[in-house]
Amino acid sequence: MDLIVASNNKGKIKEYKDILEPLGFTIFSQSEKNINIEVEENGTTFEENAILKAQAIYERLHTAVISDDSGLEVEALNNEPGIYSARYKGIQSDEGKRKEILKELENIDNRKAKFTCCICYIDEFGNKNLFKGIWNGNIAFKEEGTNGFGYDPIFISEEANGMTTACMPDKFKETYSHRAKAVNQLLDFLKK
Repeated sequence: MDLIVASNNKGKIKEYKDILEPLGFTIFSQSEKNINIEVEENGTTFEENAILKAQAIYERLHTAVISDDSGLEVEALNNEPGIYSARYKGIQSDEGKRKEILKELENIDNRKAKFTCCICYIDEFGNKNLFKGIWNGNIAFKEEGTNGFGYDPIFISEEANGMTTACMPDKFKETYSHRAKAVNQLLDFLKK
């Protein structure tokens, strides 16, 4: 089954390919289908943004599409950056966003955080379904590791024995992450 991922994020596309292609899916990024748009994420929830992105691609191709909106929610920062994780405080670089969070958490004991991922799957007939995964953990005191992308160098999941996600192999993230949990729900749905 062919699936278009409504995203231009190379890290996200790689994760989807790594998780879904061994199961018989053929994954295409939107640019591989010659769709070069950036959908304005003006929803107020992960769910709304995931739907906006999937719908925009579906309207052009009328084929099965998945999109997700995901982000880091830090408890002590009123669950920011949340839906603004990709554009936190107008900072462009991932490194800059990570440094900003570490700065904001200086002298704060509560390091609880979670990653949330909401996937919107639209089938070839236009039917929408939503799947949500949450990955609990804490924010590290400093950046560590070179694997992954985004906030991985400062996120320590409950399963990671004190190491950041960026210190773990790809397979770890593909097994435990918020995206993996949402994808597993999607797969259960597709098997029915």
